[in-house]
Amino acid sequence: MPANRSIPIQAVPFRAGVPSEGVMAERSDPTDEETVIRIAAGSRSRRRKRRALEEIRSAAAETPVVETGPTGIRALEPLVLFTREDRTAFYPGSITGRLESLVETFERGELPTDDAIAVVEHEPTPSSLPTPEDGPLSVGRRRVLGRCGWVDPASVPDESAAELAGDDPDEALSRVRDVGLLGRGRGDWSVDDPVAEEWELAREAAAEGADEGDSEADEPVVVVNGNESDDRNATDRTLLEAAPGEVLDGALAVAELVGADDVVVYCNENDDRARERVHEAARNAEERFAERLDRESGPEVVVGPDRYIAGEPTMALEAMEGNDRLEARLRPPSPAEHGLYGRPTIVHTPRTMAQVRRALLAPDEFDADDADPGTRLFTVTGDVDAAATVELPTGGSLADVRETVDLEGRFKMACVGGQFGGFTRSLSQSPSAPALEGAELGTEGVVELLNEDNCVLATAGRRANFAMEENCGRCVTCREGSQELTNMLRDIYDGQYQDAKIRELTRVMGETSICQFGRTAIRPAVTGMREFEREVAAHTEGRCPSGECEGAMTQTAGRQAGGNR
Repeated sequence: MPANRSIPIQAVPFRAGVPSEGVMAERSDPTDEETVIRIAAGSRSRRRKRRALEEIRSAAAETPVVETGPTGIRALEPLVLFTREDRTAFYPGSITGRLESLVETFERGELPTDDAIAVVEHEPTPSSLPTPEDGPLSVGRRRVLGRCGWVDPASVPDESAAELAGDDPDEALSRVRDVGLLGRGRGDWSVDDPVAEEWELAREAAAEGADEGDSEADEPVVVVNGNESDDRNATDRTLLEAAPGEVLDGALAVAELVGADDVVVYCNENDDRARERVHEAARNAEERFAERLDRESGPEVVVGPDRYIAGEPTMALEAMEGNDRLEARLRPPSPAEHGLYGRPTIVHTPRTMAQVRRALLAPDEFDADDADPGTRLFTVTGDVDAAATVELPTGGSLADVRETVDLEGRFKMACVGGQFGGFTRSLSQSPSAPALEGAELGTEGVVELLNEDNCVLATAGRRANFAMEENCGRCVTCREGSQELTNMLRDIYDGQYQDAKIRELTRVMGETSICQFGRTAIRPAVTGMREFEREVAAHTEGRCPSGECEGAMTQTAGRQAGGNR
């Protein structure tokens, strides 16, 4: 393998200055202490966290106070965790105003438990968050989320998948191949496909480049695609803010498997906290692995535009190469064959990298007989009190997400799969990719719980309009098809429900669009018409059963009346 050299990436490199509040500049991890106060919160709870920090630090004279990342349960943030030896008391952000007295009790040698939402007994200095027996933190399996909210986000885990992969890359690749791990998320080139297949392609492409004497084309690169602009989806952001060390360990493991010197983390330009956390963890990883893995440099952090299409794998590469106009690349070839600057490139999401790490270090958690081994992360949002990110076993029930949030109003439907998710009246499916795809739902990792005030036609129409405005414009099927779909859905308000034409249009878009954008943009309309056909048809008669479209119906009636004069 040629010596490592800097990639001329044109996306804006992230330059960190002074470590941000709570990001530890020193290498020691204060969360290893048996007596410590943790404050777990994400970037969306920054103000409340700051107030809690001020109150706690003003009273804590001797106890270490550590800011950790989010646990995934936003309703509890900032979550204050008082740990003394083998017990931890959990206090939600609503306790602000009483924290000073709780800290005083703690510094007297007592564990405060009055009004705690949970008190959990555990081994001294556990490596992951002790989970209560009930409440939102008890839902699912906290495996890749295990350290989220518990450890210093800048820390690098003691147990390393990268070192394991570096010792025997062939055996490690075989382990993941045998497990059958699938990629997670729309930003992953291997979404819902076995990741090991792309790794083997990258190896082959690198070998072919070396045989042809191409010194540049034979150098693979690994990209962690963390650029997610859809605010509904906090899965990858949660990992980058709370456990970037695990993500980087997985990425470095993949780099060892494919022989890549370069690892690049591609973040959204607006995710300041995630970038800061990844940068600090990358610096720590570089210090740790420089000698152990014979690496001359650590992972690089770059930023890309806050646009939905910038998260598509090949458009992410376009952004990293500095192209102002982002367009999906034709396929084949895949990025593993011809990716960033023509180099063999592996593109995975943070979720996938975290799963790779688990598959290498804890293979017993993965059943090769499962159609979708491992766990999946879901952000539960919509008409809820606060969004929550939860980790579910793929053999479980999607309905478990209801236990992590409080729904506002009566449940009507769920949209599963993010921006271009599918509508369903129930959550009876398992969270596995085959089950979700079989139900025409999305695997993006978002479950929106929607109440009776939501109209399925209006919701599907907004998402079709988003596709019309945000598509890259490269393929005619997606560019023209999304516009035609939007117009056909609008025509329903005028009494024209062209059911057959809509179904034919969506079939063509789904089968012939270049990338996942066009293939999935049809899903809200297709599933909305299937699950709520009567509600959609009612709009042709000037009725909106949910009441959301009353304004649109009035405008339609006015136009019709004007045309009859």
